[in-house]
Amino acid sequence: MNERKIPGYLFAATVFLAAQLSVIQLGEAQEAAPAAAPSTPIVLKAARLFDSVSGKIVDHGMVVVVDKKIQAVGASAPIPADARIIDLGDATLLPGFIDAHVHLASESSSHWYEDWYDGIMRFPAEQALYGAHYAKVTLVAGITTVRDLGSQDYISLGLRNAIAAGVIPGPRMLVVNYAIGSTGGHADQDPVPPQRIAVAGPILGVCNGPDQCREAVRYQIKYGADAIKFMPSGGVLSLSDPVDNAQLTQEEMNAIVSEAHAWNRKVAAHCHGDKAAKMAIAAGVDSIEHGSFLKDDTLQEMKRKHVYLVATNFAAAWTEQFAGTFPAVIAAKARAASAAHHQMFQHAVKIGVPLAMGTDAGVEPHGLNAREFSLMTKYGLSPAQALISGTKNGADLLGIADQTGTLQAGKFADIVAVPGNPLSDMTATERPLFVMKEGIIYRNDAGAAEAH
Repeated sequence: MNERKIPGYLFAATVFLAAQLSVIQLGEAQEAAPAAAPSTPIVLKAARLFDSVSGKIVDHGMVVVVDKKIQAVGASAPIPADARIIDLGDATLLPGFIDAHVHLASESSSHWYEDWYDGIMRFPAEQALYGAHYAKVTLVAGITTVRDLGSQDYISLGLRNAIAAGVIPGPRMLVVNYAIGSTGGHADQDPVPPQRIAVAGPILGVCNGPDQCREAVRYQIKYGADAIKFMPSGGVLSLSDPVDNAQLTQEEMNAIVSEAHAWNRKVAAHCHGDKAAKMAIAAGVDSIEHGSFLKDDTLQEMKRKHVYLVATNFAAAWTEQFAGTFPAVIAAKARAASAAHHQMFQHAVKIGVPLAMGTDAGVEPHGLNAREFSLMTKYGLSPAQALISGTKNGADLLGIADQTGTLQAGKFADIVAVPGNPLSDMTATERPLFVMKEGIIYRNDAGAAEAH
């Protein structure tokens, strides 16, 4: 919804060089990894298993893990003789959760002005340490994969590389680097006098005209972006734009999407406004983020074209709850967007729009991501479909369905266990007992009995 562009560009070149070195030295970093997938097979047992293909609960859940991958699923699967057996008892095994909209590099507090000050005064290296903490908190909350939709100073890129190298714990990350948008729009920096802060250009995602917008896409990809995000409409947590206006021309949107797709990058479109969403859908986007003011005909077009909605219900609820802490212009936008958002989501559910779970974490605190599941069910989605949105559908949207999103042989061993049956109590997803990513156990506080 809602990343606020906080200037810190004096440091961008230094941070970028550090990020590039982390790519070049990936093999060296791997040697310093604190953990590796165990060679001893692990067998996870629980009273239930959620099948994110069928949306059904299977009794007597069991998953056999060898190294990083799932070897077999089901109570009848053969158990390797040397396996470590972990029985989680009255719990449900699920695929690791996927949050398709986060900002791991930062986190807002209830003090907007202090956050703004910290965004200017905190060095990127210092902010990256906060990001490492947010990444760990996210992982132990059961989120094993995220799509990070915007950060400053390439911090999320550095987090992605460090996590992939095994240097720090965190979810698998797909990053966009800088979001792309027009001068004065939601992707631009706040309206600080240009004598104080240098004006942003395409390398930082700000573009005007189709050619500059293609250039902005190419810059993000050059510096390691896995996907592209752009801002067709206004946003909530920005000072200089309306929340729902169209901020790019159709030609600019076409240029962004076609250039990204030419490089095999999927495209997320931040859209509160309906007109901007229609234009983004016409350009060929893969997902609409937020969607507060979408009308039924737009939702129907999304269903027809299989464009995912990542509604970020949690961010809408959070900004509405804390609207009084924002500057007046932001508070008014937060209340207007939230008031429309709930009905829009209910209509999207009834129409059958493809849904992927996303929270906009960073607007609200990291580690609370699973609250999105309960909000989705509150506004009309079935519990099973909510879980599918944060597993199978998320993997499909991110283009990694061959790697994760379901508990199937050959996929990464990204596995979460929650107490009881989440189809009966969706808040169970907020209390994970066990978290495994790529065969490594990052959380096991169930008091699980083990046999060897």
